[in-house]
Amino acid sequence: MADTGSTRREELKAVPVRHPGRWVGAAGVLVLVAMLVHSVFFSMTTRGGKRQKRFELHVIAKYLFAHPILHGVVLTIELTVAAMAIGIFLGIALAVLRLSPNPLLSGASWVYIWFFRGTPVLVQLLFWYEISYIFPRLTLGIPFGPAFVHYNANTLITPVFAAIIGLGLNEGAYMAEIVRAGIISVDEGQTEASHALGMSRMQTMRLVVLPQAMRVIVPPTGNETISMLKTSSLASTITVGETLFAAQAIYSRTYQTIPLLMVASLWYLLMTSVLTTGQYYVERYFARGATRDLPPTPLQRLRARVAGASV
Repeated sequence: MADTGSTRREELKAVPVRHPGRWVGAAGVLVLVAMLVHSVFFSMTTRGGKRQKRFELHVIAKYLFAHPILHGVVLTIELTVAAMAIGIFLGIALAVLRLSPNPLLSGASWVYIWFFRGTPVLVQLLFWYEISYIFPRLTLGIPFGPAFVHYNANTLITPVFAAIIGLGLNEGAYMAEIVRAGIISVDEGQTEASHALGMSRMQTMRLVVLPQAMRVIVPPTGNETISMLKTSSLASTITVGETLFAAQAIYSRTYQTIPLLMVASLWYLLMTSVLTTGQYYVERYFARGATRDLPPTPLQRLRARVAGASV
């Protein structure tokens, strides 16, 4: 009987399940990639009676590291950093106020979030750019009393300052909801235990709740930072010379619109890729303690594959 069972097992052969749809899908992707590569590098068009490459790669190479473009890239990074710093600080304050038992504080926070999330960021940028129409002179002094310092609004609120304020105040409303979601994700027992140890509300928030809430706060904050990098291109509408504005200034003279837009797109892709990598490592850092084993980094995966291939 044992011999018969072993013979039957030897006769059974495992037939792998076939997935023809996967091969069809892969073939379709390869065809699309080949068409894209051919269109970018080999397709020709006629302009001004001359045959030339459709995407004018030589123009892209010429302006990719041009001084105006590089200056615009630096300004884009500065706008992103400044606006996100304002947004994060303001978002934490608004989230704490929103969760306050004081109805006046929580109501004021809710109104702020409602207003800045309910109006387009482009409208807010234009408003700050034209603020001198309403307040031609800005003063600093005692409320409803004498003013000690006077500023000319046109001199103080430059286009760059208006862009930073507009983007930062708008971002604060979104960050407030992200921080609030992170705070309420922490178990209430943590707060009760902190109060039992004699910690104040602010100490509990700063030392106990916020460090644990960071696991929930960091991923959407990374997305907001990447979004802010791209949203900063709206500052070109108020004559801020960031990346898109620099590209527009060049193609308005050369009429090479598509190549210059591709130059701007390549720089945005590079900057967002760097931010995405940074977000991955920040999330991995705050994941310590939440998972027993951290997932390997891309570099660790590459080393493992190289080591496996060498063996």
